[in-house]
Amino acid sequence: MCGFVCLWNIDQQELAYRMINKIAHRGPDEVRVCQAPNAPVVMAHCRLSIIGIENGSQPLHNAGNILVANGEIYNHAELRAVLGKDAFETESDSETILHLFRRGDVRWISKLDGMFAFVLATPERIVAARDPLGIKPLFVARSGDGLLFASELKAFDGLGLRQVEAIAPGAMFDSIDGVCEWYHIPQGAAELNPGERPESIWRELRAVLETAVRKWMVADVAVGAFLSGGLDSSLIAALAARSLDRPLKTFSVGTTASPDLAAARAVARHIGSDHHELIFTADDLAEILPHVIYHLESADVDLVRSALPTHFATTLARRHVKAVLTGEGADELFAGYAYHHAYAEKPHTLAKEITRSLGTMHNINLQRVDRITMAQGLEARTPFLDRDLIAFAQSIPASLKMKITQTASRETKEKWILRKACEELLPADIIWRRKAQFDDGSGTVAAIGQALSRWLGTTPPVNRESEGRLYEKLLRNQYSDPNLILKAAGTWSANRVAA
Repeated sequence: MCGFVCLWNIDQQELAYRMINKIAHRGPDEVRVCQAPNAPVVMAHCRLSIIGIENGSQPLHNAGNILVANGEIYNHAELRAVLGKDAFETESDSETILHLFRRGDVRWISKLDGMFAFVLATPERIVAARDPLGIKPLFVARSGDGLLFASELKAFDGLGLRQVEAIAPGAMFDSIDGVCEWYHIPQGAAELNPGERPESIWRELRAVLETAVRKWMVADVAVGAFLSGGLDSSLIAALAARSLDRPLKTFSVGTTASPDLAAARAVARHIGSDHHELIFTADDLAEILPHVIYHLESADVDLVRSALPTHFATTLARRHVKAVLTGEGADELFAGYAYHHAYAEKPHTLAKEITRSLGTMHNINLQRVDRITMAQGLEARTPFLDRDLIAFAQSIPASLKMKITQTASRETKEKWILRKACEELLPADIIWRRKAQFDDGSGTVAAIGQALSRWLGTTPPVNRESEGRLYEKLLRNQYSDPNLILKAAGTWSANRVAA
């Protein structure tokens, strides 16, 4: 897990140093800048050592090509076996990208299984790509005939650029062939086919989920887990704990007596984890608000609110581990949000909405998790967004995700099939616990009014418009070119499929 900068047709090492220093928090273990001898490229990399700790420094070189990458390739061991172990010079999972590229297969990038963003340069061309859902960020800007790439928007701040754009999830940019979409989210299924049995579906879902969790735990360092006490993080933690020969380290945050803390304690006792807690107050929220907004690279009200408890969870986890599992993606895949209830009797429409929302995650929850965890050099992993799990989850009928359980009273249960698949993993009150947003369950919503009032000099409550104006002001105060950042910032999308 890392951050990087790449300059193509811009011969300025000093600029690469300036840019990488702005995002050096992403890789506190090592910073390197390299100018390729045979290509018009300067690459800079800041490293958080997770795999190939001893010899995985970047940029990586092979046969005249040079690479910087961010993320994890979880099938790197299988790829090494296919590509030939003798061809590899390091233990880095990222080196597989170089060798796949050299083979020249038409669909070479689709063989990469994981979360990643990378830039690869040859003497003649530059190629940049991003994982299927955009778990890892990648931005590009033009300057004359040159290109600038970076892992975060703040790397471009103060350079006098007109525009910065995100490379889309599942897309690859090639300076010769242009942009292509190498991955498409599979369309979700709606209804059960004749002869299909829900029991067989949830049993297979359980097996696919177990495989995803094991895969996303591959590392040369200890991996812990965020544990809010909600269904998603609790399932991931329970499955992770079963795969270890030592207690899993789990991390929970909240205000005093917040429901998340109580639920997380119950889950931790049940799975036998080595559990840690951090309690925060309204004063703590007020103090860290500018820091969170700066690193989040957004002033969106909902994003900021959910980023605040993520900051405290990161602070706690980073004291103990360098990587954590999170539950992001379950709500999008299995219809876990409150608004999904409006689709309960319209499974075809719900399936379309699930597919749409998966395609927007890079601008919202995934941006929040990446920026806030990497601000403290912590790698966050999202097993629910494993590519094989996405494919299987999208084959599950939407009618089994948001399920009407009592016809007479019109009671519906979100994520029903996921709950059934893992019913014996956790106590019933956790498995069937009602959905609570992280900022709500952690107590952030209740405390944020007091924190905002201290900034604004008013008494609670603070209306949403005033809250948004404050967040934008705090962002503008911390950037030389705030309009550049705000223009490219992620926001929650209201373009839902009509229920």
